[in-house]
Amino acid sequence: MTTYIALLRAVNLGPTNKLPMAVVKEACARIGFCHVRTYLASGNVVFRSELKEAQVKKALEAALGEYAGKPVSVVVRTGAEMVEVLKGNPFPSMPGNKTVAIFLDGAPEENALDTVTNQVSEELRVGRREIYVYYADGIGEAKLRIPAAKQGTARNMNTIARLAEMASGAGPRGG
Repeated sequence: MTTYIALLRAVNLGPTNKLPMAVVKEACARIGFCHVRTYLASGNVVFRSELKEAQVKKALEAALGEYAGKPVSVVVRTGAEMVEVLKGNPFPSMPGNKTVAIFLDGAPEENALDTVTNQVSEELRVGRREIYVYYADGIGEAKLRIPAAKQGTARNMNTIARLAEMASGAGPRGG
C-alpha cells in the first residue's frame, strides 16, 4: 500500500467552499482508503491505498464533488514525494510560515515564472511539480500573481513538514 497526501484546493476558505473534514474522512473511507487522517481544516488528508495516484485523484474528486455539488480539485502526492518537496525547498533558512510550495498536477512549464506579475519582495523557484515562493513581507498583503499556478494549491513549509511526518507515521494522530 502507498501512503498518499491529498491537498484539496480552495476548501474552507470562504463562505461558499465549506467542506468539513469529517466529510472528507468519510468519503475516503467509502472509497476504500485506510488509516485516514486529516490535518487542519484547510483540506489536508493523509491515507493509504492500493490505487495509483491518478485513480486516487479521480475517485476523491468524484466523491467530494458529489457532496459539494460542484467540482472539488485535489492534488495528490505520495508520502515520499512530500518529503522530497520539503527537502527541495530552495529557501530552507527562511521562516516556514513565509515559504510555500504551490502544488501542481504536472511539471511547470520551463517559462512558468516569465508571466508572474505584481512581484515585490517575493522570491520564486520552480520545483519538480511545484512552484516555491518565499514571501519576504508575508503572504497576507502580497499581490503576487502566478498564472502557471492558477490550478495549484499552496501549503506553507510548516504544514508540509507536518504532512510529511504524518505520512511517515510519526506525526499527529488528529482529525
